[in-house]
Amino acid sequence: MKGNIQVYTGDGKGKTTAALGLALQAAGTGLKVFIAQFNKRGDYSEIKALKRFSDLITVEQYGLGRFVKKKPFPEDIEAARKGLKKVKSIISAGEHKVVVLDEANVAVKNGLFSAQDLLGVMLAKPDHVELVITGRGASSRIIENADQVIEMKAVKHYYQKGVKARVGIVGIEK
Repeated sequence: MKGNIQVYTGDGKGKTTAALGLALQAAGTGLKVFIAQFNKRGDYSEIKALKRFSDLITVEQYGLGRFVKKKPFPEDIEAARKGLKKVKSIISAGEHKVVVLDEANVAVKNGLFSAQDLLGVMLAKPDHVELVITGRGASSRIIENADQVIEMKAVKHYYQKGVKARVGIVGIEK
């Protein structure tokens, strides 16, 4: 099976959800999956659900649990680069057929690592690995080098009507 590079970007909801859906499909057929989450830290409900597939799906977080919007702290940069280094080793080992870089586009946008760093991962990908990159604001270089780019677009959201986040649906835990 030839692996492709998929990018899920845009201002709409569902980028991570789409990537996790692909991870579940892969695990359902017995493929090993590695998910690196940048900018995120915590035991979210989707992380709890994925633990049920721990024999096939590995999730590692390389965020420090704070939102990085302005200039990142050195610790944020160090955590993200540690994650990118781990991803490179996972990809080169070739055991995982699907590798997800969740919020990697945002990590680039926020200066945690460069588009060139992410492009290096893309170019080093062996043919049999499916690489999925998520996050708003994908750089043009990442888009140009991807095989598939899906842009999520917000058309209408119930939040605009004052509906708050709901347990098990979006945004909050029990």
